Amino acid sequence: MAARRSSSGHRDREKAPRRSRNGEREPALPKTRQEIVNGPSEKKKGLFRVKSAGESGRSGIHPLKFLAITWRSSNWVSRMVNILWPFVPAAIALHWAIEDHAVLKFSLAYVAMVPCANLIGFAGQELARKLPHMFGVLTEITIASIVEIILFMILLFHDEYYVIQAAILGSILANMLLCLGLCFFAAGLRREESTFHAAVSEVGSNLLLIAGLGLAIPTVFERSVTNSGFNLTTEEISTRVLHISRIIAVLLIIAYAVFIFFQMHTHHGIYDELYELDEARDADGHKDRAKEKYTFTECILALAVAVALVTLIAIALVGEIPAIVENHNISDPFMGLILVPLVEKAAEHLTAIDEAWDNQINFALSHCIGATIQTAMLNAPLVAIVGWIAKRQMALEFEIFDIVMLILAIITVGNVLRDQKSDYLEGFLCVVVYVAIAVAAFYFPNPHEAAGTETTGETTEVTVHAMRHFGIIQ
Repeated sequence: MAARRSSSGHRDREKAPRRSRNGEREPALPKTRQEIVNGPSEKKKGLFRVKSAGESGRSGIHPLKFLAITWRSSNWVSRMVNILWPFVPAAIALHWAIEDHAVLKFSLAYVAMVPCANLIGFAGQELARKLPHMFGVLTEITIASIVEIILFMILLFHDEYYVIQAAILGSILANMLLCLGLCFFAAGLRREESTFHAAVSEVGSNLLLIAGLGLAIPTVFERSVTNSGFNLTTEEISTRVLHISRIIAVLLIIAYAVFIFFQMHTHHGIYDELYELDEARDADGHKDRAKEKYTFTECILALAVAVALVTLIAIALVGEIPAIVENHNISDPFMGLILVPLVEKAAEHLTAIDEAWDNQINFALSHCIGATIQTAMLNAPLVAIVGWIAKRQMALEFEIFDIVMLILAIITVGNVLRDQKSDYLEGFLCVVVYVAIAVAAFYFPNPHEAAGTETTGETTEVTVHAMRHFGIIQ
């Protein structure tokens, strides 16, 4: 009993606050990471606790400060992009004012999309600063994907199925090869080698491979059944491919939900720790903390304005795609695989490159790989499901060229990420691979060019496949 009382008393003495030499009580040692960050007296709960890096010191809307912060943006590259804002009213006005001049209207809309996407990315970044690390990163990635989702939906309701299918894979390739390569290259210009955490690279690589295989299944099924001589009509094959696509879309969304639960709940401590490490080694962190920031209300206002403008410009852009493809020697594969993804991903690319330049390589990878995973496992399946609800024949069926490039790119990026280190050479090589794919896409023929090869009295298999892509037959 005496021993128990002694040990109990010893534990009580450990729990009691210590006294300093002048007799004052010293504060108890912090017991959690949150106490280390916020202090023992600041136990903030909930999703919307504002971090010091995102505190504006204001509330409501201040028009002049709002415009000044919008102009300054997050970095000098984004500030240069803001010079393009005059193209926005010009593109909107020209689309509804004249009927001809498709190249001019498409070019204006294409350029006008960049500052609007940049505003969405900047407002998302400002909002993410006010949230816990993991929730903030996820919010920022999701907001940056708004441009992509809007473009996909408008393309869907314009029956541009072939362009959507190419744009889905093009968006993944742009993030995996171009954005990741530019991030590694930018980081390599300032430091010999950058290191990143396995929680970002390994989990991301595995998910990308699984998503790539999931997206490839309908295409492999269609080609296998078509070339194996089964006694099935074209309509029966298309119906089965459509059903498979919808089921896989549901499975991919479920898998993405489990991944979010993994990041946000069961393993959020790992991600919080590595993001705190990135914030600590941010080369421009002192500048970011000192500059003025949006209030929460201003973040919502900027997002609302940018989304409205993006929707109008996307309508103008998509409306000119058929004329550009038919009359100006731009193929559907190049339009979907290269041109559309470049403009829709502009905001994410600028943000990620700036983070890599500032030695926040884990943040940069999260934007590159996280956005890629979201496109493959959420945005692409979402288009198929919305098409299902709207009775549109939107299948996750791709060209063999596109799907092979996707799988090879995933394997290549997985090998690059394996050692958890990067340098400018690896970044440069990733960009070279992307440019090589873009060149091949530029020379890839349109389906209607293949459809011109008809035999007397019957339509060839190539023609049937091309007609299915255009929605002429189902």
